[in-house]
Amino acid sequence: MESMIELCDIIAKNPEQFSDKLAWICGRCPQPESLQAGSTRVSRSQLNAVLAVARFLSKCPNSTDNRAKLVMLEFIRAIPSSFRRSFWPQSYNSDSIASFFVEFLKYVSESADLSPDFASEIAALVGEVVTATVSNNDTKNNDSAISRAFSLALSQNFPPVLDTDADKLINYLFDQLAMSVPASPRELIPVNSETSSSQSSPLSVNHFQGNEGSSPANDSSRGSLMANGGSVYWKGGSDQLGNANYDGGGAMFRQQVASFEEESVESLEKQEIAFKLIAHILDKVSIDQKLLDQVRFIAKKQLQSMSAFLKIRKRDWTEQGPLLKSRINAKLSVYQAAARMQIKSLVSLDAADAKNAKRLVLETIAMLIDAAEACLLSVWRKLRVCEELFSSLLSGAAHVAVNRGGQPLRVLLIRLKPLVFATCMQADTWGSSQGAMSDSVLKTCCEVIESGWTKDRAPIDTFIMGLATSIRERNDYEEQVDKEKQAAPAVQLNIIRLLADLNVAISKPEVVDMILPLFIESLEEGDAVTPSLLRLRLIDAVSRMASLGFEKSYRETVVLMTRSYMSKLSSVGSAESKTLAPEATTERVETLPAGFLMIATGLKSTKLRSDYRHRLLSLCSDVGLVAESKSGRSGADFLGPLLPAVAEICSDFDPTVDVEPSLLKLFRNLWFYIALFGLAPPIQKTLTPTKSVSTTLNSVGSMGTIALQAVGGPYMWNSLWSSAVQRIAQGTPPLVVSSVKWLEDELELNALHNPGSRRGSGNEKAAVSQRAALSAALGGRVEVGAMSTISGVKATYLLAVAFLEIIRFSSNGGILNGGTSFTASRSAFSCVFEYLKTPNLMPAVFQCLTAIVHRAFESAVSWLEDRITDTGSEAMIRESTLFAHACFLINSMSQREEHIRDIAVNLLVQLRDRFPQVLWNSSCLDSLLFSFHNDTPSTVVNDPAWEAAVHSLFQKIIREWIVISLSYAPCTTQGLLQEKLCKANTWQKAQNTTEVVSLLSEIRIGTVKNDCWAGIRTANIPAVLAAAAAASGANLKLSEAFILEVLSTGIVSATVKCNHAGEIAGMRRLYNSIGGFQSGAPQTGFGSGLQRLISGAFSQPPQTEDDSFNEMLLSKFVRLLQQFVNTAEKGGEVDKSQFRETCSQATALLLSNLVELCYFTHICSAEKYFECHSTLTLNAYISTPDAMETGVFIWTWLVSAAPQLGSLVLAELVDAWLWTIDTKRGLFASDMKYSGPAAKLRPHLSPGEPEVVRHNSVEQLLLLGRMLQGSTQLPWKFSHHPAATGTFFTFMLLGLKFCSCQCQGNLQNFRTGLQLLEDRIYRASLGWFAYEPEWYDTNNINFAQSEAQSVSIFLHYLSSERVDSLQSDPKGRARENGLADVHEADRLEVWAQPLSKEGVPSRPKISPDKWVECARTAFSVDPRIAFSLASRFPANTFLKAEITQLVQSHILDVRCIPEALPYFVTPKAVDENSTLLQQLPHWAACSVTQALEFLTPVYKGHPRVMAYVLRVLESYPPERVTFFMPQLVQALRYDDGKLVEGYLLRAAQRSDIFAHILIWHLQGETCEPGNDATGKKGLCPIEEKKMKFSDLLNSSFQELLPTVRQHIIDGFTPKARDVFQREFDFFDKVTSISGVLFPLPKEERRAGIRKELEKIELEGDDLYLPTAPNKLVRGIQVDSGIPLQSAAKVPIMITFNVVDRDGDKNDIKPQACIFKVGDDCRQDVLALQVIALLRDIFSAVGLNLYLFPYGVLPTGPERGIIELRITGSLGEYDVPSTGFLGFGLYCSVILAFVGLKTVTIGTDNDFVKKKVVPNTRSRSQMGETNDGGLYEIFQQDFGPVGSPSFEAARRNFIISSAGYAVASLLLQPKDRHNGNLLFDNSGRLVHIDFGFILETSPGGNMRFESAHFKLSHEMTQLLDPSGVMKSEFWDQFVSLCVKGYLAARRHMNGIINTVLLMLDSGLPCFSRGDPIGNLRKRFHPEMSEREAANFMKNVCTDAYNKWSTAGYDLIQYLQQGIEK
Repeated sequence: MESMIELCDIIAKNPEQFSDKLAWICGRCPQPESLQAGSTRVSRSQLNAVLAVARFLSKCPNSTDNRAKLVMLEFIRAIPSSFRRSFWPQSYNSDSIASFFVEFLKYVSESADLSPDFASEIAALVGEVVTATVSNNDTKNNDSAISRAFSLALSQNFPPVLDTDADKLINYLFDQLAMSVPASPRELIPVNSETSSSQSSPLSVNHFQGNEGSSPANDSSRGSLMANGGSVYWKGGSDQLGNANYDGGGAMFRQQVASFEEESVESLEKQEIAFKLIAHILDKVSIDQKLLDQVRFIAKKQLQSMSAFLKIRKRDWTEQGPLLKSRINAKLSVYQAAARMQIKSLVSLDAADAKNAKRLVLETIAMLIDAAEACLLSVWRKLRVCEELFSSLLSGAAHVAVNRGGQPLRVLLIRLKPLVFATCMQADTWGSSQGAMSDSVLKTCCEVIESGWTKDRAPIDTFIMGLATSIRERNDYEEQVDKEKQAAPAVQLNIIRLLADLNVAISKPEVVDMILPLFIESLEEGDAVTPSLLRLRLIDAVSRMASLGFEKSYRETVVLMTRSYMSKLSSVGSAESKTLAPEATTERVETLPAGFLMIATGLKSTKLRSDYRHRLLSLCSDVGLVAESKSGRSGADFLGPLLPAVAEICSDFDPTVDVEPSLLKLFRNLWFYIALFGLAPPIQKTLTPTKSVSTTLNSVGSMGTIALQAVGGPYMWNSLWSSAVQRIAQGTPPLVVSSVKWLEDELELNALHNPGSRRGSGNEKAAVSQRAALSAALGGRVEVGAMSTISGVKATYLLAVAFLEIIRFSSNGGILNGGTSFTASRSAFSCVFEYLKTPNLMPAVFQCLTAIVHRAFESAVSWLEDRITDTGSEAMIRESTLFAHACFLINSMSQREEHIRDIAVNLLVQLRDRFPQVLWNSSCLDSLLFSFHNDTPSTVVNDPAWEAAVHSLFQKIIREWIVISLSYAPCTTQGLLQEKLCKANTWQKAQNTTEVVSLLSEIRIGTVKNDCWAGIRTANIPAVLAAAAAASGANLKLSEAFILEVLSTGIVSATVKCNHAGEIAGMRRLYNSIGGFQSGAPQTGFGSGLQRLISGAFSQPPQTEDDSFNEMLLSKFVRLLQQFVNTAEKGGEVDKSQFRETCSQATALLLSNLVELCYFTHICSAEKYFECHSTLTLNAYISTPDAMETGVFIWTWLVSAAPQLGSLVLAELVDAWLWTIDTKRGLFASDMKYSGPAAKLRPHLSPGEPEVVRHNSVEQLLLLGRMLQGSTQLPWKFSHHPAATGTFFTFMLLGLKFCSCQCQGNLQNFRTGLQLLEDRIYRASLGWFAYEPEWYDTNNINFAQSEAQSVSIFLHYLSSERVDSLQSDPKGRARENGLADVHEADRLEVWAQPLSKEGVPSRPKISPDKWVECARTAFSVDPRIAFSLASRFPANTFLKAEITQLVQSHILDVRCIPEALPYFVTPKAVDENSTLLQQLPHWAACSVTQALEFLTPVYKGHPRVMAYVLRVLESYPPERVTFFMPQLVQALRYDDGKLVEGYLLRAAQRSDIFAHILIWHLQGETCEPGNDATGKKGLCPIEEKKMKFSDLLNSSFQELLPTVRQHIIDGFTPKARDVFQREFDFFDKVTSISGVLFPLPKEERRAGIRKELEKIELEGDDLYLPTAPNKLVRGIQVDSGIPLQSAAKVPIMITFNVVDRDGDKNDIKPQACIFKVGDDCRQDVLALQVIALLRDIFSAVGLNLYLFPYGVLPTGPERGIIELRITGSLGEYDVPSTGFLGFGLYCSVILAFVGLKTVTIGTDNDFVKKKVVPNTRSRSQMGETNDGGLYEIFQQDFGPVGSPSFEAARRNFIISSAGYAVASLLLQPKDRHNGNLLFDNSGRLVHIDFGFILETSPGGNMRFESAHFKLSHEMTQLLDPSGVMKSEFWDQFVSLCVKGYLAARRHMNGIINTVLLMLDSGLPCFSRGDPIGNLRKRFHPEMSEREAANFMKNVCTDAYNKWSTAGYDLIQYLQQGIEK
């Protein structure tokens, strides 16, 4: 509803532009058809729309759009149909309905009052509606409550009505109330009005004494109307009770009381509403005269009955309690309505019948006064309704009399006077404070006097004098015997108060002059001379009259009061004082001081205030002297009461102006006495224990004790006096004297310091006491002994100065009086520093004055720190005070006095360190940069030495200032400096421009080592530096090391800003000069709606020309910015320069006019567009680094140029940040498409951690809190991509600093919320470690360093800044967080600097108990955090043991976490058949590699474990499991329960491709029967080896293989069987060609291949390549067959024509494959599996390492297929997505054929290499044509060293060599001669031939090749041109090796499990040693990351030109002829 109301208010200001919005609201209202039908229930939104339309019409009634009026008229017409419950929403109760009607009729009445035409339309409907309402009120159903609610609303806001309907309505109301028009109403009205008007008032002089005991009861029984034939008369209370006996004994009286009780409260309420409605009708229209007479008659009878009714005593009523009170309230409300009706009936008196009109007026006045008197005397007078009735009666009488004037006014004054006396006589109507009835009397008197003052002055004067003279009448209360004497009658005291209030209300000097003399006469000569309550009341009255500021009365009163106060002081302590009344003390202590304060408060005239200030200060001096002369009394008792008045009169005194010497002397005297009497509040915070002191001055010693107590407390006096002293301090000028010597001659201190005085003997003792007090006041900065040269007078003076100056700062922070602005001139330091300018001061005095300055500064700092919790305006005052002091201290650095400059610098540095926000205050920066020349007085003579000193000082401070501000907030500082440079045109005139430029040019920031700041300064955060670079306008990236020059970038940015501002200004001038442009067509759409908001949303729009100009540019910017958004949303590229220029121009337009600024900022919040929203949130929409850089630049510009926009900008940033959470972008990009290096996970949308120190306003802090709360709420939505690490911890640091920074005091009221937020931040930061630690690398050289630095800063904060809170953390979460953070920081540091020469960082050792505690804490927050901890510290047995216990004891809580499996699924648990294994059916699925581990023999095929493994495997598509097909086939060895076999069969039925690949692998494991070389029958050589391990196991396995194969074939459908048969037959025929060729001579083999290929026919178009199921075979290139050279076998290469299964069937491409017979391919498959896993690992972490695994598929015993997927060069290959660690497809691409152990290098092989891999050669082949090494070959192939092509080739060689170095370290491939190393035409290295891996090596496992990988001399020449391992390329190579090794270590288990499952396969690599154990050792899991990095560096160093590597190449060259 609120939003709709706001929208209506905007529409009402410009309805034409927002007609569509108005139509939309009208459309939401109930439709006329549904209202007329009366059967539809309206909704809440429809009712809200009705109210909105009604509100619109009340504000814009003359709108030309008639839709709103039609809606209103239809709804008014339908109101009678709303008198049923089914009309309203079910949620609407009676109160809601009543509230709706009241608000609706209010708007209707307002709109009718403003529009006569609309009023006439409404009036036409009102009569019928009111009639229906009244009629429905009499029904007895439940719906009548709705009509009564409407009636009540009508009585409050009555719409217009037609004249013709008015009479009918009144008659109808009479009928409904059993009233009808009398035959002759005038006959019923008494002709003789004297009966009423001349009646004596019920109150006479006799009534003054009152009789409360006999007060009549106020049971308001209302009269009833009795019908009698054709006439009706009102049976009122006066008729019923006129002759009754009020003793309660008469039967008639009881009968009449009973008749009142017969009326129900409901009927009374109806009468009230009827009377109110009639009064409204009379107010709006004229009615028939006869009917009007009847109305007057009824009202008269009601009023006449009221007096008698109120006399009924309470006990005479039958009802009691709440029922009686309800009746009384209802009856009195009827009387009030009747009185209003009577008054309204007089408005239309017939002017022709003047006599009758006069009679009616006088009669009405009399009735009203009589009724008012009855209310006054009633016991119900304390009821609110009775008070309201009394007020309405008096105001009605005054209204009638004032309007008529003349006799009615005089009659009213006559009747009013006794009523006033009667009111004053009633003590309970006044009490201690004025009551409601007395307020009504006062208001009526004021109204009458104001009206008659100019019309008829004589009766007014008589009335006033009559009231005034009554106070002189004395009562004979002295004659009362045996009774307590009353000081003054209540009526007399109340009359005095009434007259005083009357004077204040009327505020006329003539009235004051009439009354004041009488009061003064009474005080000086009359009854009030002696102390009494009457005197106190008179003093109070004259004080109030003097406060009006009339000069004559003011002077007379002040003189009187001053004389009275001094006389009271003189009598204190005298003999007569013992017999004085207590009122005398009250007068001195309370009344007179209160009067002085009242005058000081009331005076407004500057002249009178100055005079009064002088008089009060003089009075204080006189009082001080009198106090000194009094023995046994404390001066504080005399002076203290005057202090509040002095404080008030000094509240507007500016102490910095020139003060008259006489006034300055009075101020000094005042502070002398304040110091002497101990009236100042203590100025020491810590109370020093002191002995109890006397409050009297009986001796000099006691006076000294008071001085000491005044310094240290406790405060002995009234707290109001303490507050007054603080206020006085703000208006006191500095108590500076040209020479202190004159003080000895001051008269005021003679009594204390003159040896000849009464106390002269104690002079030296007094001086000692004063010096002791002074030393205490200065906080011990000056010892008492050092003050020996200071006399007592000087000590007193210095003590007074100390009190004054310290109190200045401790009271309000040190802001002086004299204005509302907080400027440097208002800083109280301007007063403090004045003392230091006094020349020729004694050293001791100067030392004391300097100490006073420092004590004052401490007080200021304490005041600022104590108010750190202030919010709102108080916080603004605190900040303004701080900045004013800082600016003054900056300005003071240019003072001529060196000691003042030193003190100013000292204090400024302390202030800056304690309150860093001054660093970024614009005024402080202005003062610092430009105050020296601007503030130097022109009268000062030229002093080069002084100028040089000041220049040097300013340069030092400026440099420190800017460097520190940059270290905390470089982004904001950049913006401020640019804003200052934008004003260079005006600053160029200043002399110091060159100096400022020179200073700025020396300052730089950057990512390189900076000595300016250290620790956790914000500028150390990489993300902050990136933002600072963007804020400077520089196009710098976080990934690049840079140095940002503050001056150059600032000047460039300032120039850009000035240019854009100039563009806008120029366009505006041109536009205005030519009179604007005429638009051809009106705007439509978004831009027009936005402009309508500009022109219509504000009551004061801009000028026409500017408005038109803004409209034009606004439309342009909105259109352009929206185009950028549309382009970005469609995936297009946004033009960076154009986008930046548009945003900058829009910003310049926004800042071009501060008036427009407020308009546009309002529009931002209303419409979510234009500059603030567009440039703030468009960057989030576009989400590119360039857009974010532009955003930072714009945001900084806005906040720097217009600080008032800070909250708005931050609000938009927070909204944008939260938007990224909802859309999963940036830091919250949980989807992979947002997680790559192009996702830009930097905190571009973050306001940045540094700004916490600046956001002092509670609004900005709450906005940051909202952002943090939204980001950390569960479930966490943070991206856990490793590239987001630095950003995440930067954001967490922001959160922790927000919760604990200095400014958190501003959120003290939200302390609980801060604690909860802090807990959420800790949990969120811990949540980061709920995932396994990962690496991520980019091509950016500085990215990793930035990540590591961000985490290190977060860790530094936890360990340094938060040490206390960490130790007190009850849950230990911070400690656990610290452990994880330490590991993360170290881990990222290693990744960022893999070659660092620093050793392993020393960390404090953690005890086992701490590890256990950390594990428990982590597990309680999130068990995944505990598992992550275990993976981070794998060697920690305590941690693993505790986590194991936690998992097993909370097994049900971790079933959704696969990482928990190793902690309870163990070989031991399998052996014991643990009950924990029963949870496996309910466990979440793990990864494939983890599941495969459970297939190993140690788990013994446990049914539950196997069932879980198979459930995991079945959760993936079969095609995704084919990568691990060799391992699954090996698992059949241990498949006693046939579970693995069952899975394979089911998967084969789900996927034909899976079935085919499985069959090929089964066939590869099968051995053909026959004789081998050893003569054994039925066993192949491989099977012989297997028999050595387990003949029985192998035999059963071999028997199982054909069985499984047959089961698979049996499960085929006929169609699948047909495909299988054709597929396998086709490739069996191709493979068998190798056997056919073996007997043929070498030269005939190629022809033989062609001949055999021609025999093979392709059956069907659904055959595919076994190694590439997505490639369908379309034919064989029969000429492509090539036999490959081999010693005992003939491998062949054949090229097929293939098409993509899902691609264009006409796009036929060649695809080559090698078919091998007689060679076991399974070991190559295993090696290439590991290489493929490593390639996926490197790719996942973003490492640019090159590996090229080629796919091998065993298709039978010693048979296999190798796929060649080369498309032109080694680098142009298609890598299928293999996922991550085993989720990939099987078909990895093949680089080259597998080299055999006995390969003979020949022409055929060379031909294959040239044909299949164009431009690719082995290193051996390269050596045949070039005698040089690789270095020379690369120069020959790629150009000279340093050329782009050579360096690109070198780079390719480095990344490929590093990739194969890591793979070689793990796999340990041997036989690395140059024939097994290939180089492509891009310089990349590829390893082939994996016949020897793990523990095997050539030459009978002699392990001659001792290096972990080959790094020959010629390779080092490319990698290390220096030859000493110190070149850049060598470092790159080693760095890549280290990172690759670290990345591989993270997935050690997956790699080991892949190899482990092949352990019993009989492969040669498992034939000796402990291959699995040694593989695990090569991962070194026990090492830390730094230790592992150092290990890999040593591996590289060891392999560097290893002698064994060169030796093996030599052997191969000599034996095989392989070039070395």
